[in-house]
Amino acid sequence: MSDETGVPSADAESEQPAGVSRRGLFGLLGAGAAGLALGAAGGAGVTAAVAAQATTPASRVYPFFGAHQAGITTPAQDRLHFAAFDVGERTTREELRELLVEWSAAAAQLTQGLEIGETGAVGGSDLAPPEDTGEALGLPASGLTITFGFGPSLFETADGVDRFGIADRRPESLVRLPRFQGDALKPEYTDGDLCIQACADDPQVAVHAIRNLSRIAFGRASLRWSQLGFGRTSSTSTSQATPRNLFGFKDGTANVKSEEAAAVDEHVWVGAGEDAAWMTGGSYLVARRIRMLIENWDRTQLQEQELVIGRDKAQGAPLSGGTEFTEPDFDASGAAGQPLIDPTAHVRLAHPAQNSGVRLLRRGYNYVDGNDELGRLDAGLFFLSYQRSPEQFITVQRTLATDGLNEYIRHVGSAIFAVPPGATAGGFVGETLFA
Repeated sequence: MSDETGVPSADAESEQPAGVSRRGLFGLLGAGAAGLALGAAGGAGVTAAVAAQATTPASRVYPFFGAHQAGITTPAQDRLHFAAFDVGERTTREELRELLVEWSAAAAQLTQGLEIGETGAVGGSDLAPPEDTGEALGLPASGLTITFGFGPSLFETADGVDRFGIADRRPESLVRLPRFQGDALKPEYTDGDLCIQACADDPQVAVHAIRNLSRIAFGRASLRWSQLGFGRTSSTSTSQATPRNLFGFKDGTANVKSEEAAAVDEHVWVGAGEDAAWMTGGSYLVARRIRMLIENWDRTQLQEQELVIGRDKAQGAPLSGGTEFTEPDFDASGAAGQPLIDPTAHVRLAHPAQNSGVRLLRRGYNYVDGNDELGRLDAGLFFLSYQRSPEQFITVQRTLATDGLNEYIRHVGSAIFAVPPGATAGGFVGETLFA
């Protein structure tokens, strides 16, 4: 729940006009593996058609192809559906590659507001299942971005098995995260061979994306766990206001914005020659399911809540004074000589000054998954951070071991993924890995 870390980018994925119907552009799509692969000419045709048919400017459309994957530095959307997958024991290297090809082709269509395949939800035979499940018919693209990642176990299993002949291409830093103080991890929210992050401004659009991509994976990969999220807990652009988390505090105030290109290059993107070559232009994704002990927090005095966070609840200003965006003064003291920002305050411990300058790009979301057997809300923060190296997250998380906020939260899920660079038109995500 780091308040003071974060980073998006200036070469963030360019925004395209929107409002294209999910039908009518299939003739522009090049058929490939399983009728889904999108050729270079098809990709150009989609872009031109999108621009030509834009009718609803309120709906954002982001391109799937590009130097970096969308959904990282893209302005954070309001809704999330995140899914982790296990690749089947009998799946071959070629079948894995074909899955990535088909996923990429489908994602290129979905992010443009289109149905997947050549016949979509209702254009095929009455005697066969539709290619598209159809729950997004009539809905615009809604700013949908789809981001793919590869877990450590894709390269080598816990037993040391190299299933796909790629163990020697695993980046040295792509290993299971260490156990942190206070972790109470549950297997049903942890790890995965592959991941897909679908973000959109309409929850049905995000769910539709994961549902159809899961369907494409049938027989080759199965859903391990998934998470729905709402109400983004970070702003990744100067055009966005700082949101609040379920504790009622503004979250991610110091998240570097996408307009700050130098910060993004320094903290988010893997540079040439500093990691496995196929990861150049990619990033590392950490996903943590953090349960908030809502009932305990709700019985805590306002003054104590503010001391734990280190910020004023109303405006989000640091307790050392100023406004929301005033830099915290960790040396400021009160009349009795006590620090205005407590030594165990979340703001202090998460700040780059306490972490050798480390910053993360955060794209977290609130979640509420009903209640537990005791009637307590099963709710919290689905934390997502992107960083140039996993060591950045590890550094911050270890500093937070003494965070006063730990009394009110539990880390119950954890995963790490290598997020490769974006795909070129006619190519697929992960192509650099299999080159």
